[in-house]
Amino acid sequence: MNGYLESIIKSFDIKLYHKNILLWYDAEKRDLPWRKTTDIYKIWISEVMLQQTQVAKVTAYYSAFLKVFPTVKHLAEAHLDDVLKIWEGLGYYARARNLYNAAQFIVKNKKGDIPATFAELLEIPGIGEYTAAAIASIASNEPRAVVDGNVTRVICRLFKIEESTHLAATRREISDTARQILFKDRAGDYNQAVMELGATLCTPQKPKCLLCPVEKQCSAYQNTENPARLPMKQKAKKVPHHDVAVGILWDEGHIFIAKREMGGVLGGMWDFPGFRFEKKDTPQKVLERELKNTYNFDAEAAEFIMEINHAYSHFKMTFHVFHCLYKNGEPPLNAAVDWNWARPAELKFYPFAAANKKIIQKLENEFVHANNRQ
Repeated sequence: MNGYLESIIKSFDIKLYHKNILLWYDAEKRDLPWRKTTDIYKIWISEVMLQQTQVAKVTAYYSAFLKVFPTVKHLAEAHLDDVLKIWEGLGYYARARNLYNAAQFIVKNKKGDIPATFAELLEIPGIGEYTAAAIASIASNEPRAVVDGNVTRVICRLFKIEESTHLAATRREISDTARQILFKDRAGDYNQAVMELGATLCTPQKPKCLLCPVEKQCSAYQNTENPARLPMKQKAKKVPHHDVAVGILWDEGHIFIAKREMGGVLGGMWDFPGFRFEKKDTPQKVLERELKNTYNFDAEAAEFIMEINHAYSHFKMTFHVFHCLYKNGEPPLNAAVDWNWARPAELKFYPFAAANKKIIQKLENEFVHANNRQ
């Protein structure tokens, strides 16, 4: 730890800090469903869902998930497609796959008992240090500091850390500082208090410093004109953009869909055939060529359906969607993990990534209108 930061921490009134932040948390914390339970399974589910996702969005998913999978045994015995379907739209689908795999491990190797200690939690595949620390501190008050984006922001401002958080050395300093200022007597409440402070007052833009319970101890507030400039970030890189030709392949009222491999961001989700292309190609030609190369289908790209712009965390895509007419052919065994021919009304039973939702809705509407005209 650098000398500047070490000197600030030494002069920091940690008792006053603990008193003020916990008094504020006890009085002002949001009424969230996972804060009303001591069930370690429910705490685990909430912590995984909250990673990189806003609280408002998680709240609805949390209740729906627990309604279908109320215990770790229910989750372990489910089909992965059903788990992904409940998770549909929440994003970062590896979280759902990891939850599912971890539940199976717990039922098989722990007799269905989820451990409550940091060390034992780390033995479970799919549970990393952050999740293990959060669960152990909240469920059993184990003194483990939790560092997420909110905590990072609070610590950088409290101690005026001006090095880029993209640097490994800076991240180590933040983690060391979090451990030093942890309130061990109420570790779970303290961790949630700091995260709550970052989420509600010490926000990325326009922090509400005058309402902050620790603003008098905040070095950024006391010594800078603009606390919002911390944490220091790298200069934003240009976000890549990709064009994708998407084929809605029809055969006798059924649409071809394929399941993605388990790796990657969207692993295990179902999808319509889609292929990136350069501007020198037309999406129709790409679809006809790649449906043949990938799935051994002879098909004709016909009517344009829609264009969809969708942003992921590190890139953007424009989907050019076309109806395609199946002529003949059968996919080879290695074409996809699984595939099926489904009616438009059946698509809602499959887990699709969010980018496909507008396509599915349009197909369902067209299917209803066509039936009404008959």
